[in-house]
Amino acid sequence: MTARKALVVGAGLGGLATALRLRRRGYEVEMVEMYKQAGGRLNQLVADGFTFDMAPTFFSMSYHFDEFVRDAGIEMPFRFVKIDPLYRVNFRGSDRWYTIYRDLDKLSHQFEDIEPGFRERMERFLASAGALFDDIEKGVLSKNFRSLPDFLFQMTRLPLKHVPKILRSVWSEMSRYFTSYEVRVIFSLVSFFLGATPFDTPAVYSILSYTEMVHDGYHNVEGGMYRIVEGLLREADRAGIKIHYNVTISGFDGSGKRNTAFIDTLGRRWDADIFVVNADAAMFRGRVFRRTAFSDEKLDRMQWTLAPFTMYLGVKGKMENIHHHNYFLGEGDYEPYSKGIFRNRVSLDKPYYYVNANAIFNPQSAPPGCENIFILVPVPDLRFKPDWSDRERIADAVISDLSARTGHNVEANLMTRVVLDPADWQNMFGLYRGSGLGLGHKMTQVGGFRPSNRDEVFSNVWYTGASTVPGTGLPMVIISSKLTVQRIDNEIDTL
Repeated sequence: MTARKALVVGAGLGGLATALRLRRRGYEVEMVEMYKQAGGRLNQLVADGFTFDMAPTFFSMSYHFDEFVRDAGIEMPFRFVKIDPLYRVNFRGSDRWYTIYRDLDKLSHQFEDIEPGFRERMERFLASAGALFDDIEKGVLSKNFRSLPDFLFQMTRLPLKHVPKILRSVWSEMSRYFTSYEVRVIFSLVSFFLGATPFDTPAVYSILSYTEMVHDGYHNVEGGMYRIVEGLLREADRAGIKIHYNVTISGFDGSGKRNTAFIDTLGRRWDADIFVVNADAAMFRGRVFRRTAFSDEKLDRMQWTLAPFTMYLGVKGKMENIHHHNYFLGEGDYEPYSKGIFRNRVSLDKPYYYVNANAIFNPQSAPPGCENIFILVPVPDLRFKPDWSDRERIADAVISDLSARTGHNVEANLMTRVVLDPADWQNMFGLYRGSGLGLGHKMTQVGGFRPSNRDEVFSNVWYTGASTVPGTGLPMVIISSKLTVQRIDNEIDTL
């Protein structure tokens, strides 16, 4: 019997994981990828002897990777270690650094002077977040939903004590437990992992604080995050999965309930029996399938995650006053800055930003005695700031600020400098309007409200990745792959 052929569009983490799961199930698998190499946002940049992780710099919920390799029938293709301390935080205008430990004794010493009773407050907050995490992960994150009513029914089964967290924001939730401005700011930074702010992120995502502080924590990958992709590519090669790069899908050939092929920008056909799309699930429906419900006009009215403005700096000399993961924040303007940054209503002359110094953990990523510095500035997407002709000025301001706060003259010691703005990210990886993490996570864009992982028209087309269920982030994408393949397993005989 001839094996069914599966075409996976997009070789990001979700696409690679799905391809390997399908190959284990006996499918003949072929992949197409618009970029020159695999990984999607989980990519790598090499310049002048420096190697940079392009976006994700750590991951959580490692047990979902364990489950994935068992399902795909492969060995864990990369090595990782738990991070502790997790990160450091500095507020502009202050020489004080807050080091965030998982150990509550060490953590309490950081904050007791500004938040009396900190440990007891944090324990209560984490206990509440942990109870929610247990119910959400099992009852929502790890489930497929056949329809919106199915999702809403599942939500009604959550304990009533969690309902207020659906209505409150992360910032409001923090304010129930902590009085210190600094504490509220630091422990609401998890909202930015969702590409949002704590003022517009539902308090249900306080589960991220439980994840980082108590549950599985954060993990670094030995050799850099791209080792995840390289390991999966080795497994794909062993499995006979062929990947075609620099291929952009722009059309389709299908009728009734069945798609027969995708068409690329050069007019080539890519035929298969089933199709899995690892491009943005909302944008693909609009721009390839030309669905009016997902037109650009309608997508523009949806909530999208913040766009990335990224810098990759090769720096001579070791920067002593820096950790592997660092957050550089403003001075007393967190709320107006957060509420304005989405829509380009605040100046980017003094932005908030994240810094990763990967050579601290992976010294081979930089020449001896040097640092490879990755900087991420959350910025407005291209709907609100289409012109990035000021990008070098913004980069200069960030470099100057980083130099002042660390005591290391970064500009004078630059060996390489690469700057990517939201338009670059849009063009390289097909990110809608340059949005960094796909669709946002307000309550009307999660679960059954989110674009489904099965197509509404074609019964042999499925989706995986950040803009379908369950959402954004590396572990969520691994879960997305599992949910997509579960649907294929259950629905393939109905085609």
